Amino acid sequence: MSDQQIPPNGANGGVNGDANPATGPVVLNLQFTKDLSFEVPGAPEIYLNMRDAPRIDIALDVQARRLQEGQESYEISLQIRADAKTTDDKTAFIAELVYCGIFTLNGVPAEMLEPVLLVECPRLLFPFARNILADVTRDGGFPPVLLAPIDFVQLWQSRRGQASSVPMATA
Repeated sequence: MSDQQIPPNGANGGVNGDANPATGPVVLNLQFTKDLSFEVPGAPEIYLNMRDAPRIDIALDVQARRLQEGQESYEISLQIRADAKTTDDKTAFIAELVYCGIFTLNGVPAEMLEPVLLVECPRLLFPFARNILADVTRDGGFPPVLLAPIDFVQLWQSRRGQASSVPMATA
């Protein structure tokens, strides 16, 4: 065994003692809840009259915006809305969540920018947003809403298809 001591990763710069720490092409700098709303408009009667678990409709959107021109930092937001209805079509609850992450992209080619921002970044945020939605619905007195995994590639491709099928306005 050698007497050489190896400093913890990052203590002497990056891997192999480089001056710059190693970073990947996508760096998640920060994640946060930007907006969270949970409403039970028919409380307390809705709890007393509900016999079955409510039917839940989910809407999900992903937005990306550059934070500063000339920098490769972006805010990615997952916007999730859960509308729950009872069997007699009364609103049980409405949950809305906007969960965001601040990402820095390093050396991502221009043609890969959109799929990285709208597929890979939301894929990193999704488990945390899913957990928040489950917790808030459970804490609101309902069974937790457990979102199934989202196919962000399919969501992005369908969004691109919709954008290309919209006719362009001419002046």
